[in-house]
Amino acid sequence: MDERMWHQGSDVSLVIRTDFAHPQEWIEIQAAIAEPQTEDGFTAFVTFVDDRAYEGITPSQLLEMVPADVHHAVTFLVDTKALTHPDRPILVVNLYDYVEDLEDQGKGPQYGATFRVVPSEMWSIQNNLTISNMDWEEFADNVDGDGIFRGFE
Repeated sequence: MDERMWHQGSDVSLVIRTDFAHPQEWIEIQAAIAEPQTEDGFTAFVTFVDDRAYEGITPSQLLEMVPADVHHAVTFLVDTKALTHPDRPILVVNLYDYVEDLEDQGKGPQYGATFRVVPSEMWSIQNNLTISNMDWEEFADNVDGDGIFRGFE
């Protein structure tokens, strides 16, 4: 596994492929993520990680791999559900949960929490959490009944 990928600027989030059984869907989901989603051309600032070393990785396994000196807000996992569900819901993993006066800063109770997001809304999560413009809960509390964030109503 290449630890250098974690040491890019913290304003760029990683999109890690964990399913290698659906190559065409992987190509399609990357295109959907990269496509500008608003009139102003907002898009998620991401780097795609296509490495079999991450095949089948779970959020808890991912947390064990994140180097201590890395300060990414979130990471996105493209797993089997993301590639086979009609809405392409990508798993969002919280990598930074700030709690005032916490000794191990960034490792608050929401550290490692997850929800899913459709590709067309990834920009909002990635942009806002990376610059601390919004909090994790603002997105997590707005998922629908099946745990997918599809935007604010």
